[in-house]
Amino acid sequence: MAFRLIPRDEGFYPLFSEASEISHSAAQMLASLLQDLPATDARVIEFMHFEKKGDEVVREVNRRLERSLITPFDREDIQLLATSLDDVTDDIFAAADLVLLHNVSRSLTGVSELVGLLVEITAANRELTGLLSSMRGVAEMVDKIDALESRADREFRRVMAELFSGRHDALDILRWKNIVEAVERAIDAVEESSDVILSIAVKSA
Repeated sequence: MAFRLIPRDEGFYPLFSEASEISHSAAQMLASLLQDLPATDARVIEFMHFEKKGDEVVREVNRRLERSLITPFDREDIQLLATSLDDVTDDIFAAADLVLLHNVSRSLTGVSELVGLLVEITAANRELTGLLSSMRGVAEMVDKIDALESRADREFRRVMAELFSGRHDALDILRWKNIVEAVERAIDAVEESSDVILSIAVKSA
């Protein structure tokens, strides 16, 4: 059995779990926001709270990296994972902020389904980050996330097709295009963070 005089810093794991929990909570709130249009300043400020919490997690990860002698995996991977998890929350906040800034008052066909997939994929990512300490079941969960991302890609294309169907005026097209693209970026960011975790798992095997 290997023995270390200096123990490995296990404090990164709860930080990654917290980051994925923040993004999942933000996704759930975005789904709720789109069901109760128009958005208000007060509701969007709640998303700023999630964004600030996510930024603080990244700062804490960086602080731990500065003082930790032995990390659970490569320092570069730790920083990359922290950043990619935070990107998810940032993109969700961007989508919510655009709903407010564009003064959206009516939903668009297919958007609720796309945001529903965002909620699902962030929930799967929350489960995936919980596997980091053991590395068991990572590949299967990454496959699930990939499948959800593929479904989201198809839904994104359907929403964009609806948007440019000729049934919407030019301003609505511009408003919703920005919002839907922000949601798509958030979903892509989840897949990117899951790919980082898969890479970590492969290196640890």
